[in-house]
Amino acid sequence: SQNEQDNRFYAKFAKITMLEPSDSQECKDMMKAAFEISETYDTPVMMRMTTRVCHSKSLVEYGEPLPQKKKEYVRNRAKFDPVPAMAKGMHTEVEKRWKTLCAFAETSGLTQEEWNGGEIGIVSAGAAYQYAKEVFGDGASYLKLGLTCPLPIERIRAFGDKVKTLYVIEELEPYIEEQLRAAGIACVGKSRIPVEGELNPDIVRKALLGQETPTFQYDKSIIPIRPPMLCAGCPHVGFFYELAKQKDVVMIGDIGCYALSGNPPLNAKDFALCMGSGFSMAHGAAKICEKFGDSHKIVGVVGDSTFFHTGMNSLLEAVYNNSNVVLVVVDNRITGMTGHQENPGSGHRLNGEAAFPADIEGVARAFGVKDIHKVNPMVLSESREALKAALAFQGPSLIITRYPCALKKYSKEDFEEFGCDRTPYAVDEDACIGCRLCLRLGCPAISFDKGRKKAVIDRVTCVGCGVCSQVCPKNAIGKVGV
Repeated sequence: SQNEQDNRFYAKFAKITMLEPSDSQECKDMMKAAFEISETYDTPVMMRMTTRVCHSKSLVEYGEPLPQKKKEYVRNRAKFDPVPAMAKGMHTEVEKRWKTLCAFAETSGLTQEEWNGGEIGIVSAGAAYQYAKEVFGDGASYLKLGLTCPLPIERIRAFGDKVKTLYVIEELEPYIEEQLRAAGIACVGKSRIPVEGELNPDIVRKALLGQETPTFQYDKSIIPIRPPMLCAGCPHVGFFYELAKQKDVVMIGDIGCYALSGNPPLNAKDFALCMGSGFSMAHGAAKICEKFGDSHKIVGVVGDSTFFHTGMNSLLEAVYNNSNVVLVVVDNRITGMTGHQENPGSGHRLNGEAAFPADIEGVARAFGVKDIHKVNPMVLSESREALKAALAFQGPSLIITRYPCALKKYSKEDFEEFGCDRTPYAVDEDACIGCRLCLRLGCPAISFDKGRKKAVIDRVTCVGCGVCSQVCPKNAIGKVGV
């Protein structure tokens, strides 16, 4: 999730086991342990990951892979068919399993005690444990919880009885602290540690020790602001540039690189919620506008991989209900933001084998979409004309922008279809009037020399998309050497 919802409560709610690794080695080791626990106790296991653990790197020791054994299928409706008659019995089994898991948690080797004296004791898990260790070092004793659902309450109680002050250091909600207090275990936690945001050693140090780490002081006003932006040559830029110029349009985005389309200078996106919501929320908003006679035109945007993942069903709903909405699939031929994984439309499987490329246009026509526009987003006039026609159409309309991600390793098919010329562009200083229109693209390859009052293109960063040359009113931007 991209919000700060504390997902640990899911495990407690479902009464399943939850493990929390604190570094890369534990991620590997605990995954193996999770499978073992799952098989031993016949339970789902939640591996609780957080941003800092996912973004960290460390050396990992491998073990020997175990031989794989096929598990024979045995028909068991009482376990696998949760119709009402079976569900009551399933609940009984969950309660029995929970008691067994609680007993297991008290003796599990996933919880480790580090004794350094009885002055201060710390109960923690995951990345927060690492912060505690950095702040307190050998000046505190630790009960590191690797298994945090169910909590080993009696083991924590015994640890707490040996120390004068017991701190619970955890990020977000007082998940551990609340359970300890309910069990009558005195501890200090969220009364001093923030409930919002990630923790770090400085926050923990200030909250519990009242100390601040000396840092280098400097004039922050002289440091340029560098907000996240779409890459140089991103095929989404040109389309969102044209979309932002449309009047009385509300654009609903989705999860992907194009989430950045709401940032300046593009300012194209109005809001978004979650993966797949770009189409579904646009459909709902269009129906509200229709009901109350609102003149706003609604545009919903998803990426190609999102479309195949969970956008198709929303497209069908929009068609089925004859929603007066413009839906857009920004197809950059890959799953961009998460690391260039293949998807059903890319023409390849995850292992690199060729696959039948699912056709977005074909899917839309099968659903009943009549008004479809397929454009090359690197040609601004194509996006402009498609938007004009789609916004004027009464009923569901679909725009498909199709051009590979600037960071993608181009396939043979990409070169054949798009050419993918990467000759950089440059500014003719004699022709440039310093109007800064090219800066409205938000391209990181373009900057402005305030002294000379001229636009400048970094030839190393530029990938030759040519969109800036189409924006320039004086034809002052052209390909190098042409």
